[in-house]
Amino acid sequence: MTEEQYIKNLNVPRGTIDAVLDTDAYNEIDDQYAIAYMLFCQDKINIKAIYAAPFFAKHVVNKKADSPKEGMEKSYKEILHILDLANMWQMGKRVMRGSTDYLKSHKEPQPSEVAEDLVRLARLYSPQKPLYVITIGCLTNLASALLMAPEISENIVVVCMCGNGSDWGTPYEFNLNQDFTASKIVFNSGAPIVQVPGMGVTSELRVTKPELEYWLLGKNKLCDYIAGYTISEAESYAKGRPWSRVLWDVPAVAWLMDDEERFMKSRLVSLPGYIKQNQYENRLIRYVYWVDRDNIFEELVKRLTAFDGI
Repeated sequence: MTEEQYIKNLNVPRGTIDAVLDTDAYNEIDDQYAIAYMLFCQDKINIKAIYAAPFFAKHVVNKKADSPKEGMEKSYKEILHILDLANMWQMGKRVMRGSTDYLKSHKEPQPSEVAEDLVRLARLYSPQKPLYVITIGCLTNLASALLMAPEISENIVVVCMCGNGSDWGTPYEFNLNQDFTASKIVFNSGAPIVQVPGMGVTSELRVTKPELEYWLLGKNKLCDYIAGYTISEAESYAKGRPWSRVLWDVPAVAWLMDDEERFMKSRLVSLPGYIKQNQYENRLIRYVYWVDRDNIFEELVKRLTAFDGI
């Protein structure tokens, strides 16, 4: 890939693009919004596949899985559930199971249906017409595909929700750190990367109970599910107190829709020191440093409530 093409691929794409979404859908409440949003952006995003990523929240309050394998399997079922609520059950054949464990080394991939499919798909693309790989979970599935076929790095653009903002105290956010070996492989693969950080950036995309009740509840069965789920999860620990929840993963999808820069601001930066393997590497990535909370939420509501399936 030429340097000119590489930089071009770090810009928001114009026109319709092909993409896959890699998600730990059962881990939190935010993946469901990102999946639903993407489902109703098919005027811009041609969804080639949705992949289930592993998760295992060992050291946090979330106890939704006892192993990466269980986290992946629950995520697989949750993706299918969202498709059913959106009356898009026929897309279930494009949903695939990912890795059942994290990488054990920088050389050996974790075999999975997802890794094999991603290699197969990416080989159909080129630097001039790349496949967009949106990752909103750990990077195990993508890293495994890159280990299996390093050459596909030129045929993809990675849009990953991982890490924290550069002004935050630590870069080590859940998605990044859950399989840090995989994260290093992806960031050092040579693929164009758009980083959408967590704390300090997408943490601005907060929603509250009154907003969810006003804008989403009662609109359709999909909105009822995701808004109701968010409220029940929040009130399981904060009932009787003010609360808000972050829709962390939505901006990763919104970046592909942001050709008029309505939703976020970004800049080109050097590969962060904490992730690069070669200290002399000076490759650029695109770094999102600000999100417009109100515009993204407005767009999300507009897309989700336009669905009239009750």
